Amino acid sequence: MNVYWLEQELADIPADNEWLSAPEAARLAALQFAKRRGDWRLGRWTAKCAVSRCLGLPFVDLTSIEIRPAPSGAPEVFIANKRVQLLISLSHRGSRAVCAVTLCGAALGCDLELIEPRTNAFIADYFTEAEQALFRAQPERRFELTALLWSAKESALKALKLGLRLDTRAITVTPSLAGEPDVWSRLRAQINNAVTLWGWWRRSGNFVETVVAAPQPSSPILLTLPASSRRKVREVTAAKPAAAYREPQHMHFS
Repeated sequence: MNVYWLEQELADIPADNEWLSAPEAARLAALQFAKRRGDWRLGRWTAKCAVSRCLGLPFVDLTSIEIRPAPSGAPEVFIANKRVQLLISLSHRGSRAVCAVTLCGAALGCDLELIEPRTNAFIADYFTEAEQALFRAQPERRFELTALLWSAKESALKALKLGLRLDTRAITVTPSLAGEPDVWSRLRAQINNAVTLWGWWRRSGNFVETVVAAPQPSSPILLTLPASSRRKVREVTAAKPAAAYREPQHMHFS
């Protein structure tokens, strides 16, 4: 199973909002706080770009791609107001956002966490005894490992579409710790000893990034954007409307 991965920073987003659809622009305008608006724009830009690159669409008129919440809160992709049967997962923290996309599969979740100090109370409340033993065995990596396991739990909860409605101690994360920074390493998340999700993690600067999926995914495939992506978005929105989107033969709409 292939999972595609895109990262973007606040500095990557065009200054204007011409790449948003009319409903998205209205949603943005309704957000009261500047930080929330910034996070929302970053997440939408990253997701739209990831979908465009993953499907091999021309990098023009991102307004035709919309990310809408399902009743569960999970993001769903629409192109020209038609639902696209692919899975995406989003996460953002600080000035960075990540988006995971797959064209097939039953479950997908990704997460991004900042490596930062956590209290003993936090660790006792949210981690299993086996996970706490891992922290004690490698105290010099406690902050990194805490971020890693917490991120993996968040990814698993997104894949299951449960959010924090499930006790995080019902999820036991077992990561491979032999990897180097910026290199993907394997992990496993077991939920109530009944469901197993497989995934990957890596450290990227002061962040930990994780993705889990079912079936078991291959190492994430990194997506890149054209160097002139922001300029192309400005050009197409200033020009005449783009031609109607045509469904690729390998995709199905509901």
